[in-house]
Amino acid sequence: MAYLGSTFDASGVEPSAPLEILPPGKYPAQIVKSEMRHTRAGDGQMLWLELEITEGPAKGRRLWDRLNLVNPNQKAVEIAQRTLSAICRAAGRLQVSDSEELHFRPMLVTVAVESDSRDMHLPPEERRRQNAIRGYAALPSAPAAVPAAGKPSAPPPWRRSA
Repeated sequence: MAYLGSTFDASGVEPSAPLEILPPGKYPAQIVKSEMRHTRAGDGQMLWLELEITEGPAKGRRLWDRLNLVNPNQKAVEIAQRTLSAICRAAGRLQVSDSEELHFRPMLVTVAVESDSRDMHLPPEERRRQNAIRGYAALPSAPAAVPAAGKPSAPPPWRRSA
């Protein structure tokens, strides 16, 4: 039991509506939070990412991804490294030492709909559905990648001589 400090009156507050699953597709987004977390089994670490859709009817919606960068399963590590490579390329940062270097950099994420892994014991029609990120790419108008030294690989178009 937890005392709320006062009497809460639900009649004065609009109730929250459940979020609907996003349709599969490509969405402009950016990483807004990240951190290294321990895996459930406690034998590894994953890079946890929170992304926000930046345009369109789903603007402001959040998506999450987890990359098993430290794991006894080398296949999981390889998948995570390939995904991180795609994120770095999409964000225009080919070398990073801190995940914050990837924050607020526009990219295109491919979103799918899948069954919740906790429901695999249920028949398919009874499983809960959830969104999952299945790919990362640069936005069509994104700038060229910036090397680790911090200098653009080519001068921006407005600085090029004619």
